[in-house]
Amino acid sequence: MSDNPLELRASGVTMDCADVARMADFWQAALGFRSRAGDERTAVTLSDAAQPRVMNHLTLQKVPEGKTAKHRVHLDLFPADGQRARDRLVELGATVLRQPADGDPGHFGFQAIVMQDPEGGEFCLVVRPPKAERG
Repeated sequence: MSDNPLELRASGVTMDCADVARMADFWQAALGFRSRAGDERTAVTLSDAAQPRVMNHLTLQKVPEGKTAKHRVHLDLFPADGQRARDRLVELGATVLRQPADGDPGHFGFQAIVMQDPEGGEFCLVVRPPKAERG
């Protein structure tokens, strides 16, 4: 018998947004998706990431209402080089909300750079310490 009796698996994420094409451009460049399907006005699904284990797909869908509060769910992204990833995401249109100070031990030994996508959706760059520091 399976540990997951409903045989459910999460393989993608759907984000609400106002400008589907703009958000698809941002996340496609940020995560390296190679496939893009949809009408660019109401919904776009990004898939086939160049890097393994990014996620199966990311769908951006247009909604009439704007963002009014902090997201209750967000993406955690794990870069090889946190500062390089942060700088690249800023070039793509993201903003930095909070960055831990040097020497800050972070949460469970990880440091999170809290960022926003071009429409204000929060996400984190979770920076792992070098393996030698993790033991």
